[in-house]
Amino acid sequence: MTQDRILAAITPQARNEPDSGIIRAAMHGFTVPGIIPLWAGEGTRPTPEVFARPAAEALMRGETFYTWQRGIPELRGALARYHERNFGRPFDAENFFVTSGGMQAIQTIVQMIAGNGAEIVMPTPAWPNLAATLRIAGARPVEVPMGFRNGRWSLDLDRLFDAVTPATRAIAINSPSNPVGWTAGLEDLTAIRDYCRKHGLWILGDEVYARFYYGARSEARAPSLLDVCDSEEQLLLANTFSKNWAMTGWRVGWLQAPRALGPAIERIIQVNSSGTPAFLQRGCVAALDEGDAFIAQQVAEARAGRDLAISMLGEIPGLHFEVPTGAFYFFFAVEGMTDSALTVRRMIDEARVGFAPGSAFGPGGEGHLRLCYLKDPATLREALARFQGWMKQSRPS
Repeated sequence: MTQDRILAAITPQARNEPDSGIIRAAMHGFTVPGIIPLWAGEGTRPTPEVFARPAAEALMRGETFYTWQRGIPELRGALARYHERNFGRPFDAENFFVTSGGMQAIQTIVQMIAGNGAEIVMPTPAWPNLAATLRIAGARPVEVPMGFRNGRWSLDLDRLFDAVTPATRAIAINSPSNPVGWTAGLEDLTAIRDYCRKHGLWILGDEVYARFYYGARSEARAPSLLDVCDSEEQLLLANTFSKNWAMTGWRVGWLQAPRALGPAIERIIQVNSSGTPAFLQRGCVAALDEGDAFIAQQVAEARAGRDLAISMLGEIPGLHFEVPTGAFYFFFAVEGMTDSALTVRRMIDEARVGFAPGSAFGPGGEGHLRLCYLKDPATLREALARFQGWMKQSRPS
């Protein structure tokens, strides 16, 4: 059988979904000796031992069998406690469902509310995995570009709402935003809530970076949909242990949803993964209950990395950016650049520093580059110095 015939025998969605531009950059960069990779959304710290030890101990004592499809009760209770500390009000463990990473939380949402032909409206530039998940499921992402004028990103709510059609099932909001660092205020979140309530739409929330927020130093988190929404309305929140607690390789996340959806969510988890390993969940309990100081340390390091990037990127002519208020990325426009993927490849080869191409993040992303600044200061400084030198000698593609 020829390769073409083999490919023709799978679904068009699986066959035609493009590779991630971030992954393409990473796969090329991994072949370059001495590369400093800033393309991925993770820091340089390994998972703290205080989180890892309970997982290792549970593994060694044989906690390796099938477990609760919704997540072990101890972890769901810890999630409720974590939210109570951060929002100052009670939360019910029955609203939390443990998933195999934040991506499985998103996939569960899509499988539950967005069948073939359905639409989900979302601002862009955006993390590409949501749009890809929708396309592979036969649904359609309706991407509404944010405005970037005078060095500032803005979300036009009228334009966002005008994109809603009879096929729309949800409006998706990622705040703080990956990649642009924009953070929605309570006024915008309330307007989105009111619109979705009026039209019977779901809100698909991604607040993965909520703790990486650079408002007043007394503010421990960004404004949230949980500040303006009820726990039992049409709100679905995807989250992960990856960022706050330096656990990207663990692949554990959670979905927060109305209690009435419990049986449906449990069935979807059962057929997709049959549950998240119990021994990993033990480490996540420790992260939630004992990790506040570590999160504060990570946020302080991210703020310092952001400030270093502001200083060094600001010295380069032809760059335009808004100082990010959340997450841990810089997303900046480069004058004269029309092919960000080619520019990134050249930077990797010539400067041995790797960013993510703006084209990977959908409409409005081309002409930009993204870098992760949650890195140790020496590594970040060297990477930015290499980029400065390359920009002086080269012309972006």
